[in-house]
Amino acid sequence: MTLGQLNAFVLVARLGSVTDAAKALGVSEPAVSQALAALRLHHGDKLLIKRSGGMTLTAGGSRLLPIASQMVALGAEADAAVRQANGVAARLQLAVTSEIAEFVANPLLEAFSRRAGNAIDASAGVARTTELPVLIANRLADVALGPELAGDAAEGLDCTPVFRGSLVVVGSPHSRHQGGPAHWPWLLDPAGADPGSDTGRLLRRLGVAEEGIQIFPNQTAAWSAAASGSGVSVALEHLVAPQLRRKELAVVPTRGTPKSVCWHVTTLPTDRRSGAANSLRHFLGMPAAMQVMRAPGSGVPPSRFRPPVYVTIWS
Repeated sequence: MTLGQLNAFVLVARLGSVTDAAKALGVSEPAVSQALAALRLHHGDKLLIKRSGGMTLTAGGSRLLPIASQMVALGAEADAAVRQANGVAARLQLAVTSEIAEFVANPLLEAFSRRAGNAIDASAGVARTTELPVLIANRLADVALGPELAGDAAEGLDCTPVFRGSLVVVGSPHSRHQGGPAHWPWLLDPAGADPGSDTGRLLRRLGVAEEGIQIFPNQTAAWSAAASGSGVSVALEHLVAPQLRRKELAVVPTRGTPKSVCWHVTTLPTDRRSGAANSLRHFLGMPAAMQVMRAPGSGVPPSRFRPPVYVTIWS
C-alpha cells in the first residue's frame, strides 16, 4: 500500500469519478484505475463501486476513507518538513476558479512573492468550485481563492471573505438584445461550465439553458466574441472596466445584475495550516493585495510569469 494509491482512492471517493481524480492528479485514468486495483487487492475489498450516480463506498471503503485522508495529509506534511530542514523554499499552491485565474492569479502571486522573497515558491492552478474543498482538505492545494465553499466537503475548512465585486452582463454597444436573457446567445469562459461558480449561479438565476451557452478558452476570447455582436458575456465589472471605458463593450441590464459577489480565501484550520498558507492568507487582507485584485493589469516581469495550469495538482 502506497501514498499514491491512497491519494487516488481519496480523490475518487471525494470527487466521485476516476476521470476527475485523474485530472486532479495530472495522470491518466488507467493510472488511477491501476492504483485502485492495487489497493483493492491489498485490502481484499472493492472499496468503491461504480453506480449510475457515481462512485459508492463499500463498508470497508467508508472505514478506510478518513484514515487514508489523514495518511495523505501526513505525507504532505512530511514532504514540507524535509524541504524546510534542507533550506528549500516552502512550496505554496494556490487554487483558483477560472474567473480569477486569467487576470488576477499571476499579479497577486507576484506581489506576494516580492514580500516573501525567496522563502516561498508559489504557483497557481485552476479548479472547478466543487474541487476546491477536496484539494484543500487533502493538501493538494494550500489556499483556495474563489466563491464561498459550502457543503460536506467544506466542513472543517476556514473560509473567509476577502474581496467584493459586482458581476455584470456585457455585450456590443451596437447590438440590441431582445427576448430576454433565456433567449440570448451566451459567450462565456470556463466558469460558464462550472455550476458552482458565480457565473454558473447567475445563469441559473436568469434561466439560461445549456444549449444557449458557448464556452471559450478564456474571458478575453469570450468578451471579444461578445464585442463583435455574437452574443452576451458575463464579467466582473472591475476587470472588464478597460473594455467598458473604450466602449468596446457595454453593460447589458438584466433582472439579475449587477450581482454582488464575494471572493473567499479557504484554507485548513489554523492548527493544520502551513506557514506559507498563513503568509498568503495574511497578505490577502492587506491593501497591496486588495489593489491587485481590484486592478491587476500592471503585468509581471517575463522571468516571473507562470500561467495558472488547467489541472488541479502541481508537479
